[in-house]
Amino acid sequence: MIKKIVAITSSRADYSHLYWPLKLLEKEKSIELTILCFGPHMSPEYGETWQQIIKDGFKNVKTCECLLSSDTDVGMAKSLGLAILGLTDILADIRPDLMLIIADRYEMLAPANVALTMRIPIAHIEGGDVSEGAIDDAVRNALTKMSHIHFTPTELSKNRVLAMGEEPWRVHLSGAPSLDHLRRSSIPTKDEINQSFNIKTDDNLIVVAYHPVTMYEDSTKEQHELFAALSECNGNIVFCFPNADAGSHKIMQEVEAFCTKHSNAQMHTNLPAQTYWGLLQQADVMIGNSSSGIMETPSLKLPTINIGIRQKGREQAANIIDVKPNSQNIKEAIDLALTDDFNNGLSDLINPYGNGHAAEIIVKTLTQLEINNDLLFKQNIL
Repeated sequence: MIKKIVAITSSRADYSHLYWPLKLLEKEKSIELTILCFGPHMSPEYGETWQQIIKDGFKNVKTCECLLSSDTDVGMAKSLGLAILGLTDILADIRPDLMLIIADRYEMLAPANVALTMRIPIAHIEGGDVSEGAIDDAVRNALTKMSHIHFTPTELSKNRVLAMGEEPWRVHLSGAPSLDHLRRSSIPTKDEINQSFNIKTDDNLIVVAYHPVTMYEDSTKEQHELFAALSECNGNIVFCFPNADAGSHKIMQEVEAFCTKHSNAQMHTNLPAQTYWGLLQQADVMIGNSSSGIMETPSLKLPTINIGIRQKGREQAANIIDVKPNSQNIKEAIDLALTDDFNNGLSDLINPYGNGHAAEIIVKTLTQLEINNDLLFKQNIL
């Protein structure tokens, strides 16, 4: 029997995590896979990244445009409403047997709500994690309770999902699927990265991934301290675009102004996952408040400076240096991260988020899954 699975992706960030599970699912003869793109994927401001999915060879890709060109919390809420309207029509046409979603982005509440009302079972990747400084934390927990199958990134996150009353047979420890790129993808070499980014090889390379802090009314209140610290750095600085949250435009504007004033800095709207991993492999330090800094850099033993509250509570490895949003603290952390002593201390580092085998676990579970009333009718075992 063929299972119709629709995988939901809203941005370059979650697509890079889903890439290998989707590749393996598409190869399965028992699976009919549809990839449904919405939100920032469709936005020219964020690079119309849905087109990359086509370029990557996926055969059945559908789109739903719903993101307002806004920089406010009101715009976020209205985009969520538009997404529900658009996704309902598409999912009513597909009528999938199962929906696959990932992580904690606010826009994922839209497909989850549609699936819930249309009795479509949901498989959720990366539940049970914690990020107390963003609305993502509440979204992630809501998605967990709305979902029927769970793939958790760590043992601790698995235990959190079980503590929410989910039945053990529904909960699977997979690890974070973004790490599968290190095992499966062709990562650009050092020379290729240096050439692509015009990097001066004698200088340090700093990668910056900084996003709005959505728990604050002023979601960019911490950003100025970051730029003040970076202005004192002489190495190569590569900025990645922020998420499409309230305040993202203000961050973009400050990045653009910074790059105009500093010839050693550059900004990139979108980087393919393989290029991004190649950049991290060559970096000397990562700075920001991104989940990528917490979940992915331990696999590369890359010193990472985590600023402010956005990732508060998330499980961390020893390569993470937590700092308050203060320019002096950030600069001192950069100096520490570049020392031989700190880097030598990371030689035996193990990433708590997995070893790059998540896609196999996810796909094996979904292909063997029996979709029936037992799947839809959940019991709370607390």
